[in-house]
Amino acid sequence: KSRLVEYMAVRNLTMHNPKTRTKGLILCLVGPPGVGKTSLAQSIATATNRTLQRLALGGVSDESEIRGHRKTYIGAMPGNVLVALQRAGVSNPLIVLDEIDKLGVKGHSANNAVAHALLEVLDPHQNDSFKDHYLNVPFDLSRVMFVATANSLDTIPRPLLDRMEIVHIEGYTTVEKLAIAEQYIVPRQVTDHGLTAAPLEFTTEALEYVISHYTREAGVRDLQRKIGSICRHVAVQVVNGQPPVEVIGVEMVQDVLGQETVRNDVALRAGVPGVSTGLAWSSAGGSILFVEASAVTSTSSREASAPLPIQLTLTGTLGECMKESAQLAVTWLKVHLPALHPVDFTAVNEFHVHFPEGATPKDGPSAGVAIVCALVSVVTQLVVPVDLAMTGEITLRGVVLPVGGITQKVHAAARAGISRVLLPLANRKDGDSVHASVPSVELIYVQTIADVLQIVFGLPTQSKDDAKIVTSSSTSSSPRRTSRL
Repeated sequence: KSRLVEYMAVRNLTMHNPKTRTKGLILCLVGPPGVGKTSLAQSIATATNRTLQRLALGGVSDESEIRGHRKTYIGAMPGNVLVALQRAGVSNPLIVLDEIDKLGVKGHSANNAVAHALLEVLDPHQNDSFKDHYLNVPFDLSRVMFVATANSLDTIPRPLLDRMEIVHIEGYTTVEKLAIAEQYIVPRQVTDHGLTAAPLEFTTEALEYVISHYTREAGVRDLQRKIGSICRHVAVQVVNGQPPVEVIGVEMVQDVLGQETVRNDVALRAGVPGVSTGLAWSSAGGSILFVEASAVTSTSSREASAPLPIQLTLTGTLGECMKESAQLAVTWLKVHLPALHPVDFTAVNEFHVHFPEGATPKDGPSAGVAIVCALVSVVTQLVVPVDLAMTGEITLRGVVLPVGGITQKVHAAARAGISRVLLPLANRKDGDSVHASVPSVELIYVQTIADVLQIVFGLPTQSKDDAKIVTSSSTSSSPRRTSRL
């Protein structure tokens, strides 16, 4: 919010000066679906008294959609940018470039001509003389305020990113979703379904039940659909002449929505050796990711012969980066674990590491810590605490490296009921910034795998510096340094 206010303040001070008017930044709101990126753009338009126009860029693969067609072609017309200006009827509207990360075929736009056409539109040093092929004369776009929206930065070409100011819109916590539902979603759904004659209210318990048992998302779109389903059920009762329902409680929610669609997977994994809880994130937000490990042992004695190499089997639709993380984990396990805990690898023929939800592709280095904990758990039969999740890349020396998506991952842990999260020490700056919004989750910072095993299993650490393990409540200063599963 503060970054948006700063942007609008600078824009307001420079828009009347021809020398500085063309040097404004282009905002790009990045966040999971349903967190209000387009609504924020509408609020900016209202606050700045500008006409709002929206350009849907998802799937656009022809640069003529931006620059227009030359008049020599039959059916030629201006590009969508000038068409939006024509619809607005003013030279200074706010144009929302919706889903700029999905330009081109299947969202891959690294070499797409549309992306190159947008460079001239978004470059604040060039857009005062944008030339549409249809008009074939320079047109001043410097008075236009452009706000782009995206779910991910991965598919946006670097030249476009360099011309935009990135503002990350994070997912909502359960408390925030509850407030949004009470203040905005419920009143709107009641009005949209014609239930204003008889006052319809949702109890706080009912809304919390819907959020925790029927939705698992970073935004509120699915929550809005569930509340709409309940309102439609009440509307049918009203039309059929039945006594109108005035208060929606938990029992009514269960009757209308049926069986719960969100399971408490964390509780199901309690007390099971060989399972750890990792954290992942994508353009849809953060999520928890379980790592399951099994050790296949030999029935015959191998003490007399030389130990055979341990095979590694990986399942769960994994990318190359994730496979390498598992190989690193096994190597570290064989070399360093015997120094921390008595373990015999001579009878182990194979490790099998599986990531549930096999139809979902997974990749990235941040599952390294979770893989190590799952393997240590299966060979020692020590159980990973069910209230503990973790993320972090590992090295062959046992160092835990920083990863991305910390905010999304911590929010996902909070939604899943996890109370403790292990983070790389180098991500402390990211963790401190998100901890204020999720105070129920304790953030524990680690620097080495030995530190991780000390916290998770109580194993002795080889580290001589106990200060490497820092909790979110620590007041001492630690070095800050500034990847994706």
